[in-house]
Amino acid sequence: MIKVLFVCHGNICRSPMAEYIFREMIDREGLTGLVAAESAGTSAEELGRPVYPEARAYLRGMGIDPDGKRAKQVCASDFDDFDFIVAMERYNLTNLRRFGGRVRDGQLWLLRDFSDEGGDIEDPWYSGNFDVVGRQIREGCEGLVEWLKREYPELKAAALRGNHTGRR
Repeated sequence: MIKVLFVCHGNICRSPMAEYIFREMIDREGLTGLVAAESAGTSAEELGRPVYPEARAYLRGMGIDPDGKRAKQVCASDFDDFDFIVAMERYNLTNLRRFGGRVRDGQLWLLRDFSDEGGDIEDPWYSGNFDVVGRQIREGCEGLVEWLKREYPELKAAALRGNHTGRR
């Protein structure tokens, strides 16, 4: 199983949005059981809090229910547990390196590395731009799914068969 950890600052807006949007895409592609996703924050200030109301509303508008998700913080063992750690902005990458985990080559990415635009995804907690951020996250997640299928031919084959629990 390929495991992806999405990371932002507090784990209440961007990274849970990415986690749930990515899971929906994985399900739709028929890759559930082959690819898994979680999310965490680099900060402890939001620990235990639910997804931010505007982020939750955005996800619900897509038919995705994030209830039950509570903010958690990245820990050193995540570097062993996850194949890919995908950050929302460069600041998150800087903070990730402070956790003391052993970073493998090709493990750390920005989500927008997988989109045509590149760069950081702004923090909607400050900007209020949940629609813009949601679009950027969707584009990044779509690119990540396609990249994974190119890098792991067995995923592409599974997606073509649609033989897992996805809705294909």
